Amino acid sequence: MKDNKEIEKILLDDKEYEKLVESKIKKEFSSVGVNSDKAKKIITDIKNVPKDKLFSKSAVYLVLNKDSDSKSCINGIQAEGFLGSQNSAREKFLSGETDYFISGNSYIRFLKFKA
Repeated sequence: MKDNKEIEKILLDDKEYEKLVESKIKKEFSSVGVNSDKAKKIITDIKNVPKDKLFSKSAVYLVLNKDSDSKSCINGIQAEGFLGSQNSAREKFLSGETDYFISGNSYIRFLKFKA
């Protein structure tokens, strides 16, 4: 019964409630903070990206549509779909000679890779 009165007092007092919530949030962030210390490294130079990771979910590409003048971002798997069977463009891209290719009416350029 005594505990209920203390809880009621805390809930009625805004400052005490804020302290309680703040301490709870700090505990949650500290437990999450352990995982977030492993900040992902972002690579923007295509030559430094492992070749097997260029067409993965961690790679980000910019797509410019020539017809509608629109921009969008896609992942590496989607970019590989745009590349299709353009083997010469794929070889140049994988060797790091270029960081872009053209597919139909779209210009696809490598932006970054999250390691």
